[in-house]
Amino acid sequence: MTAAAAEPILAGVGHTMLVLSGKGGVGKSTATVQLALSLRAAGHRVGVLDIDLCGPSIPRMMGIEGMDVLTTPEGKWVPVFVDEEKRLSVISIAFFLESKNDAVIWRGPKKNAMVKQLLTSILWDVDYLIIDTPPGTSDEHISVMENIRSASVLGAVLVTTPQMVAVDDVARELTFCRRTGINILGIIENMSGFVCPTCSECSNILATGGGEQLAVRAKVPFLGRVPIDPNLAHCTEEGLSYLDKFASSPVSQVYHKIIHTLIGKELEDMEVEN
Repeated sequence: MTAAAAEPILAGVGHTMLVLSGKGGVGKSTATVQLALSLRAAGHRVGVLDIDLCGPSIPRMMGIEGMDVLTTPEGKWVPVFVDEEKRLSVISIAFFLESKNDAVIWRGPKKNAMVKQLLTSILWDVDYLIIDTPPGTSDEHISVMENIRSASVLGAVLVTTPQMVAVDDVARELTFCRRTGINILGIIENMSGFVCPTCSECSNILATGGGEQLAVRAKVPFLGRVPIDPNLAHCTEEGLSYLDKFASSPVSQVYHKIIHTLIGKELEDMEVEN
């Protein structure tokens, strides 16, 4: 009697990107949302998988907090769609908690089992999947890395703020990616300066340049600096699409450029292979 075939990893997904950070509070989930919205604006079908088990914030940022996840007769979970066109969908651990205030108090084996289930039990139909991970290099990261080796993974985008206390943690994340064989797509320097809406003067509240300096030292792409914008904070709090409401803002332009860089690199690689 033959053993049952293993569940395929990330079935229905074209390409996968991970978003990582060395520490919490650097805007990793906010970056994940903006990257997803930029990919959708470029005409792609996009999924977001939120595996930040202890701090799942993607549903609130996308205005779908408290939504129910449907299950197919085959036992697959159906992602929650963000838009009427069904071009942006989300699965988050938050959907499976009884209350948004519930704490996930799990040991490593249970975390790993949940991550494996999230990677194999979702009915995706997307061109790109962005995986929002917890900060640091925990059990969840190791479980993801071990399970996605057979999938089409473009690589990881690392998010940092400019000050060295954050950059040092991202340097450890770089080491983690290299030791686990994950391609590094580049570094985003988030919260890099505040441009006064009245006088247009830029104030470097959290210093500047740390992310770019790390990219140069590590010889990985520097994807761009994202300035502080109170409108972005408001949109993520209210579940609104910042890129739709403020399409011409400096932040929106940075993210569109980042996606153009990432997708352009992918197309170049495909042409080389062909």
